[in-house]
Amino acid sequence: MSQTAAPQEAANAPARLRSAAESAASTLPPLLVQAQQLAGSVLSGDHGRRRVGMGDDFWQYRPLQQGDSRRMVDHRRSARGDVQFVRERELQIAQTVYLWVDAGASMRFASSSAQPRKIDRACLIGLALSILMLRGGERVGLTGGSLPPRRGTLQSLRLAEALSNVQDSPKDPSLQVADYAPPEDRAMAPQARALFISDFLGPFAPLERALSKAADRGIQGVLLQVLDPAEEQFPYAGRTRFESVSGALSHETLKADALRQTYLARLAERRDALDQLCRTTGWRLGLHRSNDPALAALMWLYHAMDRGQP
Repeated sequence: MSQTAAPQEAANAPARLRSAAESAASTLPPLLVQAQQLAGSVLSGDHGRRRVGMGDDFWQYRPLQQGDSRRMVDHRRSARGDVQFVRERELQIAQTVYLWVDAGASMRFASSSAQPRKIDRACLIGLALSILMLRGGERVGLTGGSLPPRRGTLQSLRLAEALSNVQDSPKDPSLQVADYAPPEDRAMAPQARALFISDFLGPFAPLERALSKAADRGIQGVLLQVLDPAEEQFPYAGRTRFESVSGALSHETLKADALRQTYLARLAERRDALDQLCRTTGWRLGLHRSNDPALAALMWLYHAMDRGQP
C-alpha cells in the first residue's frame, strides 16, 4: 500500500458515511421523517411527573422534617448554612399510551389540493406525539392489539409503518372503505392513557361506548378532532352536489348557501356533545384545522397528555 493510500481513505470517509446515511434514510417511511422533524421542534426533555418519588433526576431541596431519615440529608447542600436539607428526586414511572387514528373514508377529504388530507395530518401528529412519548421512556402502541405498546426507537419505525398503511387507500378497488370508522377500543390496559384522532363526524354512539368503557378501566386520554377548513366554514353557494368520499352518500341542492346555518348549527351541536362526553369520562377535547400548523396541535397535545397523568 502506498503512503498516500491511508490519507486518501481518511479523506473519503465522510463522503462514504454521508452516502450510507442517505441510503439508510431513503428506506424510512416518509411519514417517519416528517414526524421526526416535527417532534424535533418540541423541547421534550424527560417526561417525568414532577412529583416526589423514586427516580434518577433531581427535583428540589427541602428542609429536613420530622420523620425524615438522617440518610436523606444532603450534606453538601446542608453545609452552606445551619439548616439541614433533603434532596428529593422526581417520580418517573413509565406510562402506557395507546393511539387510534380514524381510517374511515371521510378522513381522506381535502377541500383543495393546497390542503393536506385529514388522514395525513392525523397520522403525522399522532406519530410525532408517539416519538416524543417514546423519547420520554413511555410505552406506545396502537389500540386493538395490532401493535402492542413497547418502548424504544424501533417502536417508532413500527408505528410509522402501521400509520403509513392507514394513510394508503386500499390497493384492491373492490374493497370499499366506510365513510366513518368506529373507535377501536380493544386491548387497552387499565390505567393507561389514550389518544383518539378523528373528525368525529360519524355516528356518536360507538364513540360514547368506547370512552365509557375506557373510563370504567381508569383510562384517561384526549380526543383530537381534525377538520378541513371547508367543514367549519361551509363556503358553498348556488347549485352544489355534496358527495361523501366513499360515494355512498350524495345530495344535490340549488341553493347551498341556504343550508349554511343549519349545517353550522349541527356542527356546533356535535362539538357540544363531544365536549360533554369528555367532561363525563375525564378526557380532554382538542380541535385542529388541517390548514393550521401541525406544530401548534402537537405542542397542545403534548401538554394535554402530560396533564392527564394521575
